[in-house]
Amino acid sequence: MELIINSFGTSLNRDNEGFVISTSEGRQRVPAEGITSIQISKGAQITSDAVMLAVEREIEVVFMDRSGNVIGRIWSPKYGSVSTIRKGQLNFSLSHNAIDWIKDVIRRKIENQQALILAMTAHDEPTANRVQTAIRRLEDYRTKIAAIDGEVISDISSTLRGWEGLASKIYFEALNMFLPEHYRFEKRSQHPALDVPNAFLNYGYGVLYGKVEGALIKAGIDPYIGVLHRDDYNRPVLVYDVIELYRVWVDYVVYTLLLQNAVTDEYYSVQSDGSYWLEPLGRRVLIQSLNDYLEESVEVKGNVRSRQHQIFLYAQNLAQQFKKAEL
Repeated sequence: MELIINSFGTSLNRDNEGFVISTSEGRQRVPAEGITSIQISKGAQITSDAVMLAVEREIEVVFMDRSGNVIGRIWSPKYGSVSTIRKGQLNFSLSHNAIDWIKDVIRRKIENQQALILAMTAHDEPTANRVQTAIRRLEDYRTKIAAIDGEVISDISSTLRGWEGLASKIYFEALNMFLPEHYRFEKRSQHPALDVPNAFLNYGYGVLYGKVEGALIKAGIDPYIGVLHRDDYNRPVLVYDVIELYRVWVDYVVYTLLLQNAVTDEYYSVQSDGSYWLEPLGRRVLIQSLNDYLEESVEVKGNVRSRQHQIFLYAQNLAQQFKKAEL
């Protein structure tokens, strides 16, 4: 379970082996047992006693900005990486294995995009035809990515980024056809969001970034040693690589909310510069919807596990690949 403290003026304190959430409306005690992470947003407070309880119980504490991005993290020292994993990770990132790995990541990302497009219902023949065209174009990029090669990742990184970007453009154009008219947007806008869907997508991705980074850290992996994303100074660039496998989960949750017309004017605000920001109610609904989706158990290769746990297992398997590269 995740404890989310994102309302202005809310504070989190310790009460023996539990936490106490204090708001203007009263106090609520929550046992520490069963909590996996605590998310703190701007305007909320956490005491040192509460932080110490979290560290003792191996509960990560994540500080998030208004966009849902992680700006700081406190975790148990038991998560510390062993040297063999980090040495292997560096060797892996400079080897041909890194090329095969990132190509697989991007191809799986595009496959997930195709699946979500096909999950939408086309109510007329023109829309159905446009869907099939988008699917074929995305498949063309999967084929190109499978065929490209080089000695090291830098030989093909710019090409891969270009193809990935073009595939995402096709993907969002196709999904746009299914949105209510007033939610359709011209293009993806990140900093800042220029419409409601992008505001939700950006915040959702920010939350997912935090979950992926946490899984990598717990597995002993250094999130700052990336493969495709390698040039961003002081950024957890490996998170940017791994998250591509799971972005579609955020897309599904956001588009479901929009298609159900579940979003009201109270969920967001429009700033003087035309940018869109999620308000506390919108953040709360999105976080709850996303967490419910991630906690849902699904069958993968004969095993039934939650989507959240799948991220952790992937990080563990990746750590084992890195350890082999150190030998």
